[in-house]
Amino acid sequence: MLFKRKEFLQIGSLATASLMLPKFLKAFDKKAMVPMGNKVLVVLQFSGGNDGLNTVIPIRNDIYYSSRPKLGIEKDKALLLTDEVGINPALSAFKNLYEDGSLGIMNSVGYPNPDRSHFRSMDIWQSASDSDKYIYTGWLGRYLDAQCDGCGKPTQALEVDDILSLALKGEINKGLAVKDPKRLYNTSHEKYFKDINAAYEKGEETVDYLYKTLSETLSSADYIFQQSKTHSSTQVYPATETGKNLKTIASLIMSDINTKVYYLSLSSFDTHVNQENQQKRLFTELNDAINVFVKDLKDNNRFQDVLLLTFSEFGRRVAQNASGGTDHGMANNMFFIGGGLKQKGLINAMPDLSDLNEGDLKYTVDFKNVYATVLNKWLGADEKAILGKQYELMNFV
Repeated sequence: MLFKRKEFLQIGSLATASLMLPKFLKAFDKKAMVPMGNKVLVVLQFSGGNDGLNTVIPIRNDIYYSSRPKLGIEKDKALLLTDEVGINPALSAFKNLYEDGSLGIMNSVGYPNPDRSHFRSMDIWQSASDSDKYIYTGWLGRYLDAQCDGCGKPTQALEVDDILSLALKGEINKGLAVKDPKRLYNTSHEKYFKDINAAYEKGEETVDYLYKTLSETLSSADYIFQQSKTHSSTQVYPATETGKNLKTIASLIMSDINTKVYYLSLSSFDTHVNQENQQKRLFTELNDAINVFVKDLKDNNRFQDVLLLTFSEFGRRVAQNASGGTDHGMANNMFFIGGGLKQKGLINAMPDLSDLNEGDLKYTVDFKNVYATVLNKWLGADEKAILGKQYELMNFV
C-alpha cells in the first residue's frame, strides 16, 4: 500500500501537536517504579487574564470598594483568610487548603514593561523572555532539553490539551499534548495509520519527519494508555473539563510513568463584561476539581510530592468598567498548592492600591524568579542555563 506525499500530509493528524511524542518517550518502554519523593510539577494556566483583585480580596481597603462600587466583593460574602484578606466565595476548597497549610499566595507578580496583549503577554510568560525579546522556545521545553541531553531515563512533560503550548516546546525536545490517553491509544491502533506507517519509504525530509513522528506515536501510545489505567481512583471527579483533566493527571501521577511536568488550562477569564457571573462559573469548576484532586493525592500519599501552581498572562485594571467587568491590567497573584510548601498562606504583601501604574497594579515580583525557584528547588535543574540568566531564588519551596 503506497501513499503519496500529498495524501500523507492531508491525513497527518497523528503528527499534529496533539499527538507529537518526544523521541525520548521510548526510554520508558520498560516499567520503572517511581519512588516516593519523585517531585511532580502541575502548571494550571488561567487563560484570558484573571481578575486577581476579586480572587484574593482586600476586604478592608476603601480604594478597592470605591474603584469597584458594583463589582467589589463585600466582606461578608468573601471567605476570610485574615482580618484584612478574603478569597472569592466560589473558592471554598482554597480556603480549606489555606487553613491546613497547603496553599501559598504570591501577590503582585508580573514583569518589567508589561504588555496588555493576550497573545504577547502569554508568550512572555510561557517563554520566560523579557518583554522586549522574542524567544520561540518555552521555559519547560528548555527544561526538557537540559534534562534529556544524553540521559538514559530522561523526564517528560504532558499537556492535557489538543494543542501543545509554547511553554513545553524546546529546541530539541517537546512535551506531548494529549487530551485523552484512551483516545490516543484508539487512534494509534486504527488500521489506516498502521498501513501508512508500514508503507514508509525514505524520501523528502518533511515527510520523513512526519513518518518518524507517526512511528513513535504508534510505539508509545499503548504505554501511555496502560500507565493511565494502573491507578484506579476511588474519587469521583466533576464531569467538567477541568475535572476530567485533573483526573487524567492524577491517574498518571499515581502510575509508574516518570512524568515530571503536567500542564493544563482553564479558559475564558477575559471578563470585560458580566465578570461576576463568569468568574463565579470558572472558579466553581476550578474549586470542585481541585478539591477532589487534592483528596486523591492525599489518599494515595502523593500530595507531598506534587506542586501545583497557577498563573494568568496579566491581571485586570483596579477600576471596574461600564459593562460590569474589568479591562486588561498588569500584575496579578499566583497560587501554589502542595504538601511540600515551605512558605504558606500570604507569602508577601497585598497590592498597594494607592500606588498604581496608570490605574494598574505594579508588579513587585518578577515571575521569572518564581520559575527559577521551581526549576532549581523543585525540579532540581540548572535554572540559569534554562532561563538564560541568574534570578534570585525564593523560599516558597
